Amino acid sequence: MPDSKSELRLQVYLSHCGVASRRASEKIILEGRVCVNGKTVTELGTKVTSQDEVTLDGKKIIPEKRKVYVLLNKPSGYVCSQSDEKGRPVAVELLKDKYSERLYNVGRLDMFSRGAIIFTNDGDFAARLSHPSSEIEKEYLVETSYPLPEGLDVKFSRGVRVEGIFYKAKETKIINTHKMKVVLVEGKNREIRRVFVDAGAAVRSLQRVRIGNITLDTLKEGESRELTDYEVKKLLELCKK
Repeated sequence: MPDSKSELRLQVYLSHCGVASRRASEKIILEGRVCVNGKTVTELGTKVTSQDEVTLDGKKIIPEKRKVYVLLNKPSGYVCSQSDEKGRPVAVELLKDKYSERLYNVGRLDMFSRGAIIFTNDGDFAARLSHPSSEIEKEYLVETSYPLPEGLDVKFSRGVRVEGIFYKAKETKIINTHKMKVVLVEGKNREIRRVFVDAGAAVRSLQRVRIGNITLDTLKEGESRELTDYEVKKLLELCKK
């Protein structure tokens, strides 16, 4: 939190308030949802100090006093956003009873995927972890309705182009006739589903079981736990510069 003299860029200030990551905060500013001392601000270069009153959607916001890092085992049927205009359930609501801090998801899982997703109010942590250059491994278990097409594991690990977009898994492993392990380091939008559908494989279940050094272990669907200081440190160490 800045003192009365030091200044922070507005998007950094928002991330320190647990509003969203810096990148997402920039979008919020551009949408005209932020006011500084009663005036709407849409300039990303705007700077603020602790003497300024900052509001988001008319509500005053202040930096969080505690940094929180939470692992959630997201059930299928929940969307990863702060709210949903279609009225669908949002994953962050599963944390409301345990945490008073404003938490937001680091990365995403689509509505019908389940498994590991991290929530935080630490903008710097979220920015480092979610940036493609970090190359954090994310491990998935994919189950199909019908037997896996022959050679799909090799094809995905070598790289495949679907509708002009190139997809490549870091690692693949056939577990049985209907299940494959897939490890990604970038994770483009709906990457696994698009590759499988293109190969003629109907995905029945898609679960993320690991993010870097963080695994679900015995965490049941809908349950959450805080990451330890050691886990957070190791996760950041895995981020490539």
